[in-house]
Amino acid sequence: MKINPHLHGLHGVALLHNPLLNKGTAFTEAERDAFGLRGLLPTRVITQEQQLARVLETVRNKPTDLERYIYLISLQERNEALFYRLVTDHVTEMMPLIYTPTVGLACQRYALIFRRPRGLFIGLRDRGRVKQILQNWPHADVRMIVVTDGERILGLGDLGTNGMGIPVGKLSLYTACAGVAPDQCMPVMLDVGTNNQAMLDDPHYLGAAHRRERGPAYDELVAEFITSVQAIFPLACIQFEDFGNANAFRLLHEYRDQVCTFNDDIQGTAAVALAGIYSALRITGGSLANQRFLFLGAGEAGIGIGELMVEALKAEGVTEADARRQCWYVDSKGLVVAGRTDLTAHKRPFAHDHPGAATLLAAVEALKPTMLIGVSGMPSAFVEPVVRAMARLNPNPVIFALSNPTSKAECTAEQAYTWSDGRAVFASGSPFPAFEFKGRTYLPGQGNNAYIFPGVGLGIIASQAQRVTEEMFSVAANVLASLVTGEDLAVGRVYPDLQRIREVSAAIACAVAQVAFRRGLTRMLCPEDLPAHVQAQMYDPTYPDYV
Repeated sequence: MKINPHLHGLHGVALLHNPLLNKGTAFTEAERDAFGLRGLLPTRVITQEQQLARVLETVRNKPTDLERYIYLISLQERNEALFYRLVTDHVTEMMPLIYTPTVGLACQRYALIFRRPRGLFIGLRDRGRVKQILQNWPHADVRMIVVTDGERILGLGDLGTNGMGIPVGKLSLYTACAGVAPDQCMPVMLDVGTNNQAMLDDPHYLGAAHRRERGPAYDELVAEFITSVQAIFPLACIQFEDFGNANAFRLLHEYRDQVCTFNDDIQGTAAVALAGIYSALRITGGSLANQRFLFLGAGEAGIGIGELMVEALKAEGVTEADARRQCWYVDSKGLVVAGRTDLTAHKRPFAHDHPGAATLLAAVEALKPTMLIGVSGMPSAFVEPVVRAMARLNPNPVIFALSNPTSKAECTAEQAYTWSDGRAVFASGSPFPAFEFKGRTYLPGQGNNAYIFPGVGLGIIASQAQRVTEEMFSVAANVLASLVTGEDLAVGRVYPDLQRIREVSAAIACAVAQVAFRRGLTRMLCPEDLPAHVQAQMYDPTYPDYV
């Protein structure tokens, strides 16, 4: 009898309570004898396929999406293989439940739905002992860390420690969409307080109940966290997630050339948007160099897209100065122009000489953009006159309403199609249902970062890259766009069918790994068969035989 070495020391109830190894009612007769499970499980041995059918029916019978989220998280906590089998096989149905938009509501209700801790919580009072806290993590081979301080959760703002649902959800997508092993993932919350008064007044709030720290103590905690990760998990990549604008740009610039790190809100969003733009051009015609982009929102996502757009335009022979002049921004105070004196540093490279415009509609009329991209977190900001103006100026106006969750989208798919007389090329950050207009059915594409960051992360892991570069996100965008089929475009979808997400992630991982090998960003030698090497890294949520 051959016992799986990973089960060494686990027996009986301890095995059933280990979510990475638990198979529940699928433990075979021989396994029940070998591991002392006889009598601890119902008599009948059930296959994983039968379990999958049962949990899928249970999810669908829950009355609300929040109840579905709670059930799925509880499933993940007791049987990870079954959870990931469910999400992988039914990703289109499950992704909105384990991530946006449902995760936004789950974060808002975090204290009330809290069951058991998942991830590491590191606070200001932990300075000087962060390394010891990281050593409390039960898994030694951590490769992907998603860390947040909870200041800018989706489009919901400062949720403090309640924002832990975001790193947990992101890492679930790393596993479901790209096969990053769940024991290689670690979610982290840097609890530095919150400026959300509702949270501070809530007796059930689980975080540090004080105003958000922004001084040297904050920087010291982040620095200690970064250096401690390097010491304890030297092969880990750190993904910054949902930090406020001021810290997001600053931390990325400070650490990107020192450690293996990236910011998905800035770089991942940029890559998925660029891929959607490449696909949209296959519908509208014309070249990237002939477009004019107008962004509503000049924060992490908007500026990140603009910076990657500049690199893409430069690759097509456009000068940097001209490339920047193709990208225009409207923020909360109107059009971003050179004459304004209130601009933060990250906006100034896109502040051009031009008369101001107080409203989005005025900016559209003045600039005549070919593509309108919403990354503002301002619901319904693409009002009917704005969309109709875009449709008057362009045969096929490109309108991307990318803000998350769904409640924050700048417009709905129905509005974009109706107000443009069915001519819009539309994509959104959160999913919208199919829409029928004048006899044509549209399947709007979801510009979800899950098309990008899992594959980038898998490529970093497969190559053991020591840095993450802008080139990696450029190649990821190109690969993603190349996988959009004619059938996708025919129904108005500028991204591949979500059911192909593992195929997409594997292709992106190969391209990212090739960059790491080509640029000397790793000590590894490039494998002879890189696609096979990448596939070998991917976790398969199928039960193994332990006996």
